[in-house]
Amino acid sequence: MELPDFMSYANKFTANGFVDKIARIAKMAGAKLVYSALILFYTLQSDKVPIKDKAMIIAALGYFISPIDAIPDAIPIMGLSDDFAVLIFVLKKVWGNVSEDIKEKAKSKLKKWFDEDEMKEINNIFE
Repeated sequence: MELPDFMSYANKFTANGFVDKIARIAKMAGAKLVYSALILFYTLQSDKVPIKDKAMIIAALGYFISPIDAIPDAIPIMGLSDDFAVLIFVLKKVWGNVSEDIKEKAKSKLKKWFDEDEMKEINNIFE
């Protein structure tokens, strides 16, 4: 199976589309996926992030909100695994640009959808 060109999804990203998707799938996706997406979303808004990294983030978030995936989101459990893989891949690439302020902002938003026990899974984001 050949992976899609993730940069082709950059034109699919919109802030409203992102918020709509997060709100719709938060519980099903789990705290780790949602936290990863929120960190990328807030990192994108930072003026301290290089344009190259912003391009990767836009592509990853575009893939995340696109209804066309390598593995359709409608497939239980597996449907979001490709989205998560893309988000984590890009998050690792831009991690040096993620400030503590961004992490706290993402955690604060995450608390609206997840309880304290569910929040524990974000402690080891890359595992």
